[in-house]
Amino acid sequence: SDVLKHFIYFFSQVFQLLTDLKQQRKESGKNKQSSGQQNLNTIMYETLKYISKTPCRYQSPETVREFLAAMKGHKLTK
Repeated sequence: SDVLKHFIYFFSQVFQLLTDLKQQRKESGKNKQSSGQQNLNTIMYETLKYISKTPCRYQSPETVREFLAAMKGHKLTK
């Protein structure tokens, strides 16, 4: 189904984006943060923590494409 396809792809992309952003921040070494930045860090942490417990953690765009291609012939609707 299109919803499942978008859900899988979305979560794998969010996980990759947040992982990259976390790495960039670690490399920049900025220590002073506003309260807004601290809130964003908390949201990033909680989101990464949640997604890392799902199979999305191990998926790449290529893996998602392969899965969707394999499932196409099954005509799943729900």
